[in-house]
Amino acid sequence: MNKTSAPARLAAALALAATALTAAAVPAQADEKPRKQYPVGGVAEGVSNFLLSPNAVTGVNDWNCKPDADHPNPVVLVHGTGVNLGANWVKMGPTLANEGHCVYAFNYGMGSPFNFGGRVGGLTGVAKSAETMSAFVDKVLAATGAKKVDVLGHSQGGMMPNYYIKRLGGAKKVERLVALAPTNHGTTLSGLVNLGKAIGVLGIVNGAFDHLNLQGLKDQQEGSDFQKALWADGDTVPGVRYTVIATKYDLIASPYGNGFLKGDNVRNIVLQDQCPKNPVGHVGLFTDGPTTQNVVNALGADKPDFKPKCEGYGLPL
Repeated sequence: MNKTSAPARLAAALALAATALTAAAVPAQADEKPRKQYPVGGVAEGVSNFLLSPNAVTGVNDWNCKPDADHPNPVVLVHGTGVNLGANWVKMGPTLANEGHCVYAFNYGMGSPFNFGGRVGGLTGVAKSAETMSAFVDKVLAATGAKKVDVLGHSQGGMMPNYYIKRLGGAKKVERLVALAPTNHGTTLSGLVNLGKAIGVLGIVNGAFDHLNLQGLKDQQEGSDFQKALWADGDTVPGVRYTVIATKYDLIASPYGNGFLKGDNVRNIVLQDQCPKNPVGHVGLFTDGPTTQNVVNALGADKPDFKPKCEGYGLPL
């Protein structure tokens, strides 16, 4: 009977173990589907998209995307006044897609003669724009098979979804609303609305807005009939979780505290409370580093004590 030496037996055992490990690893690798990583844009891409790609942005509106267990709700992006989805979401659209979300966006409020060939949105009445949102959310739910969506909006895009939620049945279809510098409760536009009232010209200006189909500008004014009606029954509805992210240096949605909401399941964030040196203004939020990090948290782990890294600040505009 041949006896195998101890070193030979050890070598054979090691070879068998390596073979078993390799065999076990192959199926796991075969099953893994690497997630596509999209390039994340900045200010230059935002300007370019405003002009050249108003209806598309990287990582957004993949109608074959299917939500997974970690990200069950598709994310619907709602741009602000005067821009389009292509410009507004050059950073956050691909960032959220890279995080594993199915991300969708639409343009709205383009019915004014000042829409610059479909590039300048959010100009027409907010209620009508909310109807556009309602139809788009239904399309997203039908395509993905999801039960609810999460919503991320900037400026008017953070306020208008409240009308959809409160008046058009959206409360049953929205789980989270994250709003960047929303025009909730209206804006004074750094005092211009109040000045217009004081010198008796605001009515004339609003009459012109009506004539030119720019009701969206009138609806966002502090004290407007639209604002009074929207918030008359409170700020929030049961079942929806709200996050408002604001900057102290906001000259457009002003005073910035108007954007905050009161009610259950509300988190109001002032960026300078987290990063005192952040100079970002209203427009600059669309590429601001701390804002983007807060968005990822709010639509992901949603940690109440989350603190972003104080870097990559947006434009002070």
